[in-house]
Amino acid sequence: MLRHTGKKRTYRHNLRLAVLLCFTAGIVNAAGLFAFAVLTTNVTGHAALLAHKLALGELRAARMVALWLFLFLAGAFFTAWCIDKTKTDKRFTYTIPIIAEIAILILVGIFGYTFDNTIIKTEYFAGSLLFAMGMQNALVSKISGSVVRTTHLTGMFTDLGIDLYSLLTVAAENKYETKRKVVLRLTIILFFLAGGITGGYAFLRLRYHTFYIPAAILVIAIGYDVFRLKFRKMIRKILGTSHRS
Repeated sequence: MLRHTGKKRTYRHNLRLAVLLCFTAGIVNAAGLFAFAVLTTNVTGHAALLAHKLALGELRAARMVALWLFLFLAGAFFTAWCIDKTKTDKRFTYTIPIIAEIAILILVGIFGYTFDNTIIKTEYFAGSLLFAMGMQNALVSKISGSVVRTTHLTGMFTDLGIDLYSLLTVAAENKYETKRKVVLRLTIILFFLAGGITGGYAFLRLRYHTFYIPAAILVIAIGYDVFRLKFRKMIRKILGTSHRS
């Protein structure tokens, strides 16, 4: 799901990626909104908010929003840097950004109770989540070849609208690929929304411990790839030994 790139990557890999990580992003987005009154998975709204604060002359608030934009960008940059530096060893290509994201989510879960609605605490907590989501979005984009985006839905709704029109107009023999695209877009949208609903309900009951849930999902995602690969190698080794005997 995470290791395969380029020609080795299949539609099924992208579908699994969309299910797990879109659900994760949805939880973080909703929990971040409940916890810190900030949307933490996209930057479009923050760009508008930055313009709004600058127009009103609220420079302190504008600086905070600009910092959030920078941190999302920095998260994407960090992921790209990790992928470039570890491309010779695919085991670390995706694990370093995901482990960093897990660490951020756990730290927010541990120290979230100290949040007191001050600007400085809002900068720290919301900014760290934006950095984490920047990492995740860049990672998923690089792995899937820009087919899957997990942290925002604007592009997905646009692509879905285009694909739905294509589904109605293309010849029957050419509809297979378009149908697969529609299913993938819908999966991304539905699991992001499902994650948002889950994150909202969970925060009302678990408070800041809600951030442990997406961290656990990411651990499962890494474990799935690692143990699945080891299991396959073990089976091949056993089969090879049995054939030789």
